[in-house]
Amino acid sequence: MRKIITIFVILVVCTVIPCCNSENQIEKTTSESIKEPTNKVLLSSQIQWEKLNPARGDQSPKAGTIWGDRNKEVPTGFLAKFIDGFSSPPHIHNVTYRAIVINGSIHNDDPKAENMWMKPGSFWTQPAGESHITSAKGTENIALVEIDKGPYLVRPIDKAFDNGERPINIDVSNIIWLDHYATNWITTNSDAEISFLWESKSIEQHKGLFIKLPNGFNGELKTNGTIVHTVIIKGLLNYTLPQTNEIKGLDPGSYFGSTNNAIHKVSNDTNNEVVLYMRTNGNIKIEETK
Repeated sequence: MRKIITIFVILVVCTVIPCCNSENQIEKTTSESIKEPTNKVLLSSQIQWEKLNPARGDQSPKAGTIWGDRNKEVPTGFLAKFIDGFSSPPHIHNVTYRAIVINGSIHNDDPKAENMWMKPGSFWTQPAGESHITSAKGTENIALVEIDKGPYLVRPIDKAFDNGERPINIDVSNIIWLDHYATNWITTNSDAEISFLWESKSIEQHKGLFIKLPNGFNGELKTNGTIVHTVIIKGLLNYTLPQTNEIKGLDPGSYFGSTNNAIHKVSNDTNNEVVLYMRTNGNIKIEETK
């Protein structure tokens, strides 16, 4: 059975906190300097659902694509929805995936392991080729699933193999948060926090992180990555599209992103914190207006 650990987050943090030259570009970025903003939004209500594993018929979980295409050889993010009491047979996948619980309780582990229910905000990885099961309990069970390259396939356990990776489960209570004292990606006047989850070893240097915005937050997330994919994990967020100044209300499962230098103007008008998951190949700067 997997262990819920925190050391993984600590080790990754040590590799990504240092500044790099591209951060200077973020500091100089203003709304006036962005001539053609690439900001985009996808509401959770606009997501199109289909069967995740059509071979299982009505027993299949549902999937809703957010970016990419899980049937092609491209990075992809999609929502997976499970009914209450769902439990898959032991199986493997041909590719490694990462996942974050958004709603409900989800168990993902070795076939013989006791249930270890992960609550919203928990993070896990599933290595390619490893036999496992996935279960869910709750009125609505939804997870964000992310792959670096498709297609995403389900295969029987007689096709199992060891690709050298090891699975990780991080319960929401074990997430390590960094404030502006620990990382210069947050301005000193802000109570926002960041948790670095993973970073790729490829030349593109993709990384995944949580961003926590406290109640009353009003400010900007400045990004310089050519890839920025962000999904609301918890809470309600107001997002202002720079192209039209239209304010969009984003609930869990909703998305915003960009493909160039961008300013994401956001606010949290609720009494609860907002948690975002962001995948990017650049850096970010969280600036709060007080």
